[in-house]
This record gives sequence, C-alpha cells and structure tokens, in this order.
Amino acid sequence: MQKQKKRIMLSVLAGAIVTASAVSQAYAKADTLALTVEIPQLDTAEYHKPYVAVWLEDSARQSTQIAVWYQINKKNNEGLEWLKDLRQWWRRGGRSLDLPYDGLTSATKGPGSHQVSIDLSKGDFKDLTPGNYKLRIEAVREVGGRENVVIPITLPLETSLLPIAKNGKTELGNIRLNVQ
Repeated sequence: MQKQKKRIMLSVLAGAIVTASAVSQAYAKADTLALTVEIPQLDTAEYHKPYVAVWLEDSARQSTQIAVWYQINKKNNEGLEWLKDLRQWWRRGGRSLDLPYDGLTSATKGPGSHQVSIDLSKGDFKDLTPGNYKLRIEAVREVGGRENVVIPITLPLETSLLPIAKNGKTELGNIRLNVQ
C-alpha cells in the first residue's frame, strides 16, 4: 500500500513538473520575431509596386525603424523623392534617416508574402523599455491607394500571445507577427 502511494505521488509530481515546464515555455519572452507582410495582386491597368515602411512606435510616438521598401536603384536617387508619400512614416522619423540605410532599406516588393526579421536583442530594439507599442505598416502605391495597418503590442512580447494577425483592405493583405 505504501509503495503504491509513493508511485502515485511520484506520478503526480512528474506531471506537475511537465506542466510547469510547458507553462514557462508558453510564457517565454520572444527575442526574434518574424513579420510577414502580404502585398496583394491587384487587377489594375497601371500597376506599380508599393513603397512600404515598417516601424515600432512607443506611447510618446517615438519610432524605431524596422524596414523601408522603395525604388533604390532609380537614376539620380529619384526613388527617395517619393518616400514622403509614406506620410505617417515620414512624420515619425523617415525624413531624418540617411537613406539607403544598411539592414533597413531594400527594393520594392511585388505581390506575395514577404518576411522581415526583427531581433529585439540587437540595435535600437535592445534599448526599448517595457511597455505598450504599436507596430505600424504603411503602404502607398503610385496611381493607387494608401493604407496603414496598426498592431498594438506590449514589450516584452510573450510568445503565448503569438501569432498576431491583421488584414489590410487594399494595398496590404495579411499581416502576421510570430516568433522566428
């Protein structure tokens, strides 16, 4: 009888350890995030790839830049001229950047899903204080529309809250934030 009680107690203890481990993993903090941005295929007579900006904004509206997609190989840097059409991004720090910026800027992207890696332990991200933020994705297209998608997040970001998904309506499709 005594041996049977010990086995039951050990079994319960082992189950508790496994459960505690699973719970701690579920609430682990995310260090590297994968942001997937979908650019939809639009049926238009004149299609231009959109300019897209991605940044993180704190409650004081200070921005931490993540990505900017624009025409970087245009002669005489003419692609820079149209960046101000990303109005929200331009006002939140875009105009003060010296572009092209290594690791931040790249060429415009066509229709499809595109991934951006965000390492929260490096660069400007490592100095971010815990709190409420907004992940902002803005797209604008010549002879097209403009769209802003905002994803509220709290840092440090717990993996149990991921993935986070939002859908754009015109210039952006599915936006998904997950652990990389």
